[in-house]
Amino acid sequence: MDHLFASSLFLPYIKEMNLPDLVMAAPDTGGTKRANAYAKHLGVDMAICYKQRKVANQIESMTVIGDVKGKNVVLVDDMVDTAGTLTKAADMMMEQGAASVRAVCTHAVLSGEACQRIQKSALTELIVSDTIPIGADKLQHTSKIKQLTVAQLFADVIHRVRSHESISSHFIIA
Repeated sequence: MDHLFASSLFLPYIKEMNLPDLVMAAPDTGGTKRANAYAKHLGVDMAICYKQRKVANQIESMTVIGDVKGKNVVLVDDMVDTAGTLTKAADMMMEQGAASVRAVCTHAVLSGEACQRIQKSALTELIVSDTIPIGADKLQHTSKIKQLTVAQLFADVIHRVRSHESISSHFIIA
């Protein structure tokens, strides 16, 4: 079994944006490795949000590690569920002087008030894959979500596997 990575969708999209002073960021310390891989691939700096909790699902405090002042920040995460951490991280980046904040997340669960949080947040855009369908009822609450399709990625991998060809070109980064 091989894992396919959404980075093969997100990296071209990020490059096409041609953002000056780009910084890749992790919304929490768990995403540090992922953000670092994007930063290395793009040849840009990285920042990390460090959060502390007293109880589950409640952020007590959050700080930014790294320089984001005047930078265009792209947060990288594997999943956005309630969007609490992601939107708080985006808001903090702007408080620290970021020029803009976007996010890329592979799986858009979008539970509860997630779409409303995203719309009210400092996020300019949230780019997600279509690995989880987003209902129109959710999208009516925000204009900030851009969905990229995995269809061509899956089609190419299926074709290559059937043809006994390598699929390693889809493993840009973890």
